[in-house]
Amino acid sequence: MKTEVDARLFADEWALYRLASLYARAMDRNEPEILDGIFTEDAVIHTPSFQVQGIAKIRGLPAMLKERYANTTHSVCNQTVTIDGDGAAGETYCLGHLVSVAPRGGEFVLVEAVRYQDQWVRKAGTWRFSQRRIVVDFSEIRPVRLNK
Repeated sequence: MKTEVDARLFADEWALYRLASLYARAMDRNEPEILDGIFTEDAVIHTPSFQVQGIAKIRGLPAMLKERYANTTHSVCNQTVTIDGDGAAGETYCLGHLVSVAPRGGEFVLVEAVRYQDQWVRKAGTWRFSQRRIVVDFSEIRPVRLNK
């Protein structure tokens, strides 16, 4: 019995971590269709400068990043979660690398240390984000070279 409970907890934790990885891929590769399978219809993303609510608007975020930056790479790090039945809350760490081209030439990267304050719900056996709140702990800007 204990082994079954541990296996279920491990499976749930892995599913929640996978959602964060899929989110990163959707954002970095401009694949908004991925977001349909990982967010609830009424999900909310809170950023330090704006809020997006509903999957239709959330689907616009990858294109916004693609338009704003020459390249993005999000590296999902550690994650802690508390699961309570079909709901969960937790924190997901991420390093976001956002590459821009300077107006006078040259490239630079904005690196942000991000903590997502996440909430998830499970419906019909499938976990999805219901909310992500982005907290930026620090940022760094440095020169970089894009491999083209």
